[in-house]
Parts: sequence; C-alpha cells; structure tokens
Amino acid sequence: MTRVDLDDTLNKVATPPGEGAIGIVRLSGSQSLPIGKRCFRRQKSGKWQSHRAYVGLVCDPANNERVDQALCTYMRRPHSYTGEDVVEFSCHGSPAVLRKTLALLVAQGARLARPGEFTLRAFLNGKLDLAQAEAVMDVVRARTGKGLSFALDQLDGRLSRHIQQLRQQALGLLARLEANIDFSEDDVPAVPAHEVEATIADMLSALDQLLATAQSGALVRDGVPAVLVGRPNVGKSSLLNAFLSADRAIVTDIPGTTRDVLEETVDVDGIPLVLADTAGIADTHDVVEQLGVERSRASLAAARLIILVLDSSMALQPADHDVIAEVNSARAADPDRRTIIALNKVDKTRVLFSNDVQHVLNGSPVVQTSAVTNDGLEALRASISEILLQGGLPADSAVVTSFRHQEVLQEARTALMEARQAAADDLPVDFVCIGLRAAMNAFGELTGESATEDLLDRIFGEFCIGK
Repeated sequence: MTRVDLDDTLNKVATPPGEGAIGIVRLSGSQSLPIGKRCFRRQKSGKWQSHRAYVGLVCDPANNERVDQALCTYMRRPHSYTGEDVVEFSCHGSPAVLRKTLALLVAQGARLARPGEFTLRAFLNGKLDLAQAEAVMDVVRARTGKGLSFALDQLDGRLSRHIQQLRQQALGLLARLEANIDFSEDDVPAVPAHEVEATIADMLSALDQLLATAQSGALVRDGVPAVLVGRPNVGKSSLLNAFLSADRAIVTDIPGTTRDVLEETVDVDGIPLVLADTAGIADTHDVVEQLGVERSRASLAAARLIILVLDSSMALQPADHDVIAEVNSARAADPDRRTIIALNKVDKTRVLFSNDVQHVLNGSPVVQTSAVTNDGLEALRASISEILLQGGLPADSAVVTSFRHQEVLQEARTALMEARQAAADDLPVDFVCIGLRAAMNAFGELTGESATEDLLDRIFGEFCIGK
C-alpha cells in the first residue's frame, strides 16, 4: 500500500483541540521510544518498561529548555493500540504546550499523522479488522447510550464474527465444488445440487437477519432529522423547551418570535432525534421573518419526521391550512417521510379535538400535548419511537449500522441468490463458484480482506485527527 509508510514514526495530538486538563501527544512507530526518550527527562532514571507511566519533564533536547511537566507512557509492540511501539505524553492541556511538544518530536524525526492513520496502522498490523476500525469512530461520535452500545459491540467484533462465519461457509462449499472441477476424473464425490442449494439458503437466511437490522441500526447511528412546523404562535418553541426540559428557545406571546431554525438533539429510545424548531410559516412583509420562513421550508424539505403543531384552543385558521398543504406536499415528495400531529395547548379551553384534525394528514397519529403542564410529552415521545422503529431495536444480535455495510451485504446476497439459482437450474458448477467467489469478495470488503486502497483512503480519511 502506498498511502502508508510503516517505517515512519507518527506523531499527533490525540485529544480534542482547545484548552483542557489533559492533552495527550501520541507517537507510534519503530522510533517512538528513542524519540520519546530524547524529549523527556524522567524524574527517576532507570530502564524503560512497557505499560508504565513515568513522571518527568518534556524538554527540548537542543537546549534542555523545559516545555511541561508530564507523564510519559511506553507501550511495547505488539501490545499497543497500533500494534507498534507507542509512546504517549500526558501533558497539561494547553494548546501552546501541545504545539511545542509536537514540534520537538517532529524535529527529532517523527512525522505528523494524517486523520485516521493510527487506526489504519492498527488495521494493517492485524489489531482490528475493517469493520472494527470503522466502529472506533462510531464510538467517538455516538450520541445516545444505544448508539454507543451498538458501536462497542461492533468494536468487540460481534458483526465481524457473523461475517467470518458466512465467509467460511462460502469457502467450505467453494472448496468442495472446485475439488469436483479439478479432480473430475478421480473418485471425488460430487456435491448434490440439493445440498448446494440448502447450504446457500442457510447463508441467505443469516444474511437476511443481519439486513433486517439495518434500518433501525442506521437510525441509532446517524440520527433522524425532525422538524416542528406550524403557523406562528402555536407553541412550537414551548414544545421544544418542554421536550428538552430546558429553556433553549425564546418564548413570547408575540407571533413571529422565532426568526431562525434552532436545532437540538434529543435521545428518543436510543435514536438521536435532531429536532428543529422553526419560524412559523405564514405570509409576512417583514424581511427578516421572510428569511426565517424560507429556512423553515428548507428544514421541512430535509426532515425525515415532521411534527405538525396545531393550537387546540382555536379553530383551524387559514394559515394552518397553508401549513398543512405544505406538509402534505412534502409527504407526497417522499412517501417514506413520517408525520405526527401535536395538538398543543390542551391546558387551555379547547375548541379543537383529535377527531377534528385526524383527516388533515391521513394516517398520522394525533397526540394531545401541553408545553405548560407537560401533558402528552411522554405520549409524543412514544409515538415518535413507534413510528420510526416500527418493531423496536434489535436485541442480543449483531446490528448493521453503516450504509456501506448494508450495500456490501446486499451485494453478497445478490451473488448468493445467483449461485443458488445456478444450482437449481443445473448449470455447470463453474457458475455456482462464480457466485460464491463474489459473495466471499463482498464479505472481505466488509472485514477488510478484500479492501482496496481507495476504500481504505475513503474510510480512514473520515476519521478525526489523532485517531
């Protein structure tokens, strides 16, 4: 692979930028310990032992100038994250200290690591397969407890073990079929067609179980863009604040208070719901308010879940009907888009009831809410969860959370279907073998055995710097 020179010793800050209590600078490569020793003066001299932390000073070897008091930890290969010799300096989290420490290490021969290069080395050195490596960033980016749980399961190899089992099944069947081809004149018994079909059917069943988790897995990993829409002053901002249990949006009795889109992420049964409060959609001559309305329409077009907020203390207004028309247009443009009606302000004297509005968005649940008393908020949360998950989250099984993984598994499924059909049609064994090889190649793309350099560049290029 040309992207990585494994002879280089890498160097980068492994903690987020900005001020902090601790900032970690990581070295990885064959020269990590020699470079680290030149830039660190231990409080107590002695032999460097693996997996020990030493107190001392980060110093410039050129003039012995002190940079920081720090801890230095040495991890000897292969018992490190990357599988190489690793040295980490745990410094004070000052940007100036970390910049100076990086500069010292570069001056001693280390190279600044590219995004994801430490984890790429872990993959190349066999510490992680590709699916596990991708899970590293899923752990870093997890926004809910369920998302973290799924990511940790993948990092632990749960998905990889399922894929390796499928790959071994395909390999075993392929070996038997190729033996029939290579030794057709010998006494090697042919694999019966019904056995070939049954084996492939078992593999397809296991694949279908994995693919069935993809939709809910993607929701938990990537989140769902949702939007609160309605005419001005129906209580959208109050509802957002009540949902968050925080005064995030400004609320007044004056219509048009909200001028811009305000987004917050809410954990709804493990799904990161990116909930947008929008300006009330209405005709206005106010230039700033017009801009807010346009942004509301853009949020409406981008949302996967639309929560239409209506004021139950008033009959439907012409402006309500205008918003309803826009929501129905958005639904028509994307049939997969989901909608809920929040009949708000039920703490007031009511004029509007569920039966009055059920028809405005056909098939959409109606939830009665009050941002003042919090009535109906749990019902709204439950309705969101039910409408998005449709059967709940997978339990005690491997979960497909990545669109890349879903695509690769679909490719494997198509190849296995073709192989099974070739066996059923009594075509030459070569056609069955072609399908099995294609499926094995797809499985290898997921775990890394068949990964191309371009694929690795694309995956690890999305990592944060220092990981």
